[in-house]
Formats: sequence, C-alpha cells, structure tokens
Amino acid sequence: MSEQLQEDLPQVIAELEKKCKEHPQSIMAFHHLGLVYMKAGRVAEAIKALEKAIELDDLSSESMINLGAIHFGQGNLEKAKELNERALAVNPESAQAHANLGLIWQQQSEFDKAIAAYEKAIKQDPKLASAWMNLTSVLTMKGEDARAVIAARKGLELDPDSPLGHNNLAVALYFSEQYAEAKIHMEKARELGYSVDHNFVARLQEKLG
Repeated sequence: MSEQLQEDLPQVIAELEKKCKEHPQSIMAFHHLGLVYMKAGRVAEAIKALEKAIELDDLSSESMINLGAIHFGQGNLEKAKELNERALAVNPESAQAHANLGLIWQQQSEFDKAIAAYEKAIKQDPKLASAWMNLTSVLTMKGEDARAVIAARKGLELDPDSPLGHNNLAVALYFSEQYAEAKIHMEKARELGYSVDHNFVARLQEKLG
C-alpha cells in the first residue's frame, strides 16, 4: 500500500462511515467501507461492513468474495468456501470465486478439485495470472511437470515481474530436468525479493554441478 494511500485512509473511512450512516440502505457504501477497512487492517469492522452489504443484497457476489478472502486469511476455510460458493450461485462466471475455491481446495490437499477450480477460473478469465500460478503449484505437487511448465510460463507471460511466478517456473523446470533455465528463473525470483527455499537452491546447484 502506498504511503499516500495509507495517509488518506482515515479520511476515506470517515467519509464512507458518514455515507453509511446517512444512507443505511446503500449496498455500495457498505461494500466500499468494508474494502477500505480491509486495506486499513481493521478486519473485524471490514467483516461487519461486508456482512451488512450482503444483508442488504443477498446477490452481492463481490461482497461475498471479499468477505470470503478475509475468512480465508483467518484460516476459516469452510466459511471462505461457503461464501465463494454462494458468490458462484449468484454469478457462475466469476473467475475470482473459482480461483478462490481452488486455493481453498489446495490448502485442504484436495488437488484434483483445486485443479478443476483453477481451470474453471482460467476458462472465465484467461488473463487471471494468479490462477495460472496457483495451478502451477498444484500440478507440480501432483508430478504433472509438463503441464506445470506450461501453466507457469502462461502466468509469467501475464505478470512478468511476479516473484512467485518466477519461483514456480524455476521449480517446474527443475522437475522437468531443465536445470539451466530453472537457475535463471530462480535467480530472477530472488532478485525480485522472493525467499527461495534453500534446499531447492542446493539441489539445483548439485544438478548443475
């Protein structure tokens, strides 16, 4: 978060709180207030604001998705899953909701379900880089190395400066025995600030001799 945005947050919050008080039926006011509370790290208040938006409109899929993200961050995977499934019931074409479900399934080691969810996300939005990158991780875990390399390359094509993307491609290339290129992306991930696993670095150096 930029320093300027951080400084502006109290004023933005005050304005939105005033708007919610003056217009207690305004779905968007509560939704935006919830998002700004999230940015400010005021999690409990963000939850209340987004819950209010959903209470006012039980078709508010974006509020469900954002509320689900908060619960995911708190480790409440079942609540996060419920909210993203509700969002999909409202909007079956929501790429973000599918991607979020993929991440939840991934956290629960339900890799086939995670892959299916990421693929649905990508079908709805082929430019969703995070879905490609998370798909890479799951494919690598499953030993589907060729597919993992393809997904990793696509993710980096969409977001060339992603530290995670470079790390994921390095790992996928390693398991595909493309060690020289793996080193290039491992070093790029480091350069971009990613904390590359020391054991992975050691194994890659060993392969390269």
